[in-house]
Amino acid sequence: MSGRQLLAAQAALAGGVVATLFLKELPGIVRELRIYRMTGGLRAHRRYP
Repeated sequence: MSGRQLLAAQAALAGGVVATLFLKELPGIVRELRIYRMTGGLRAHRRYP
């Protein structure tokens, strides 16, 4: 196996791990974004000093 093939295999493995973690955490991220939008988002500084 050449160095380039090994690097490509490592990149594919790292990409798979990152994609798996992102998909696992996606429901929590969506929930946090929904809470952020309900509390006013960027305009909330007027309401919550």
